Amino acid sequence: MRQYIVDAFTGELFKGNPAAVCILDEWISDELMQNIAVENNLSETAFAVKADDYYHIRWFTPGGEVDLCGHASLATAYVILNFYEDTPKVHFKTKDDVDLIITRNGELYEMEFPAYELEEVEITGKIIDALGVMPREVYRSRDLLCVLESADDVVGFKPDLDKLEKLDGLLVHITAKGESHDCVSRSFAPRLNIAEDPVCGSGHCHIAPYWSGRLNKNEIIAYQASKRSGILYCRVVDDKVFLAGKAVLFSTCELEL
Repeated sequence: MRQYIVDAFTGELFKGNPAAVCILDEWISDELMQNIAVENNLSETAFAVKADDYYHIRWFTPGGEVDLCGHASLATAYVILNFYEDTPKVHFKTKDDVDLIITRNGELYEMEFPAYELEEVEITGKIIDALGVMPREVYRSRDLLCVLESADDVVGFKPDLDKLEKLDGLLVHITAKGESHDCVSRSFAPRLNIAEDPVCGSGHCHIAPYWSGRLNKNEIIAYQASKRSGILYCRVVDDKVFLAGKAVLFSTCELEL
């Protein structure tokens, strides 16, 4: 089985978010996919199987399967459009039968995702204690989105992963208005055995709609301030989020399975 490692949301090696990608002739067992994800020890390993004019796609973290992953989808599109298909576009279907379309435009790969509907929640003592700072606002959907006062608060944040793991939401995102970009953010996923997700695409299905509303603009340039860092070009249209970014191939290998 051939596996590719792709750095997503970056044009430079060793930045962005690395994802493993396996394009399969047919599905292997869930247990084997999970074991491969654990062995890779990346935030996500994507598996895809072609069916007619689209690909089924699934994503596994070291801690289990997830329903949506932006950076691993971008990485999978990069692999398919550069090594498997002579076309500018790839159509994915998720396990839940959600359609994802990814289009190549020059160096950018643009993904169409559903926007998460955000519900504002009370700022509790538990949230303040976990963050170590008082957030301006907190919202919940699949993940928890915490809006901080400044970009410096986001960049300098020192996570207490044990406390973050006890908060509501699959992941915890912190964000603030940016200085050289529209917004800055970081993403943490201790529930999935991921301390910090270097660049979180699905997280920006929460972050981009929030900042689109606050800044009153549909196009958002988002900076993820992890150690690796990454840039996402976001468009919010009705209940959709279009996320675009670059990608670069790090390695290919054969898995001895």
